[in-house]
Amino acid sequence: MALDKWIALVFLVIALVYGYASFTYALLPFERNMVFVPNTLPNVLSVIAAFLALILLLSPKPKVEGDVLGDIDIAQFRQYKVGQALGLLAAMVLYALALRPVGFIASTTIFLAGTGWILGERKLHVMVPVALLGAGAIWYLVQEALGIFLRPLPWFFS
Repeated sequence: MALDKWIALVFLVIALVYGYASFTYALLPFERNMVFVPNTLPNVLSVIAAFLALILLLSPKPKVEGDVLGDIDIAQFRQYKVGQALGLLAAMVLYALALRPVGFIASTTIFLAGTGWILGERKLHVMVPVALLGAGAIWYLVQEALGIFLRPLPWFFS
């Protein structure tokens, strides 16, 4: 099986596990009659992700002579940018650890700007305002639309 099919299979498994977790999420009594509940978006995302993964898995791959797109060449391992991938994974772990003590807005802004830097963007005057605006907008929507409390500022400010 080609590499893209393996990735689609892993994506399908993750979508199914995520969907199972979101569909079996226990709602509070007052949430049962709400139109938009905390697990509405995860339910939709899991169904869409599973559908897209199935499309990738079931679609035939055209045979092209000399196609090495799906093959991994260990001899050219340095060209795969493994450092960037490991940097992104480390940034995700640090973001998860910093979310409570640092606060949502600050940690999300630092995470978005830092991962942009890891991926090669060097315009800080663009990255930081966009990350700050995105983090603020997400915090506002989660806080006001869903009613889920996210500590916006570090613990010593509250």
